[in-house]
Amino acid sequence: MMKYICTTCGVQYPESDHAPENCSICQEERQYVNPTGQEWTTLQSMVESGAYRNEIKQEEENLYSITTTPSFGIGQTAYLVRQNGYNILWDCITYLDQETIDTIENLGGIDAIALSHPHYYSTQGDWAETFDAPIYIHEDDRQWVMEPSERIEFWGGEELPLEAGITLQRLGGHFKGGAVLHWPDGNSGKGILLTGDIIQVVADQNWVSFMYSYPNQIPLPARKVKEIAEKVHSLAFDRIYSAFLKIVSTEANEAVQRSARRYVDAIEGKLFNT
Repeated sequence: MMKYICTTCGVQYPESDHAPENCSICQEERQYVNPTGQEWTTLQSMVESGAYRNEIKQEEENLYSITTTPSFGIGQTAYLVRQNGYNILWDCITYLDQETIDTIENLGGIDAIALSHPHYYSTQGDWAETFDAPIYIHEDDRQWVMEPSERIEFWGGEELPLEAGITLQRLGGHFKGGAVLHWPDGNSGKGILLTGDIIQVVADQNWVSFMYSYPNQIPLPARKVKEIAEKVHSLAFDRIYSAFLKIVSTEANEAVQRSARRYVDAIEGKLFNT
C-alpha cells in the first residue's frame, strides 16, 4: 500500500491500495482541481525521481526558510524557528529527503510542528515521525486532516502558549481554525509574526491582505478583517513572514492595521469609484 499525495495541493492521504478518487482539499471552494484532472504521486516517487530538493536558507538569526525546488503543490515555504534550544517548524512542505533531515538535525532537529491551516498539512505526519515531534492544529480545522496521526494535538481557544515564549494565535478567516505564530524574541526582540496566508503579504510588501480563497478570489467579510486586525494589534511584532517568502520587514503591525482599513474601505465601497 502507498500513501498518495495530491499533486495540486501536496496533501498526503493514508495508506491505501489505490489512489483516492478525489482530493477533498482541492474539491473545496478555497482550492481547485487541476484543469487537467486529479493527479497523484507519492513521496517515494518524488525522492526516487531526483527532480526535487529542499533549499534551506537562513533568513535572519535563528530563523530558516525551507522551500522545495522546483515548486511542488501550492509552493509554500515552511520556517524553522530556533529559540533557547526549542526548535519549531512552522507550516510544512511535502518533500522530505535525507539531505533535508541531515541539515535540520544539524540545526538541532524539530521539537514541535505547528500549522496555519489545512492547505499546508502536506506530509506533516512523516515529518513528525521523522523528528519525533508533536503537531499542533487548531480543533476548528479537525475535519480537514486527511491523514490522521497520533502525533496531532488539537488545541482550542484563541491562544496556545508553547515553549520559549512562542505562542499560536487563532485568527480564523481563511479557515475557521486559521492560526499564526507569534515569536516575540525574533527580529532582535522586536518580534516576528509568521502568518502562512492567514495574513498574506502582497506584491507591495509594505501591505498585506486577507482572503477566504486566494486562487478563486473570494474575499472575507469586512467584519472578519476588522476582527483579525484587532486580535493582532496587541501583539508585539515588527516583522511578518508569510507563506511565499514575502516579508514586511519593519512596522509590520501598523502595516496590518492600515491594510485592514484599506480592505474594509474597498469592500464597503468607500475607497474608490469605478
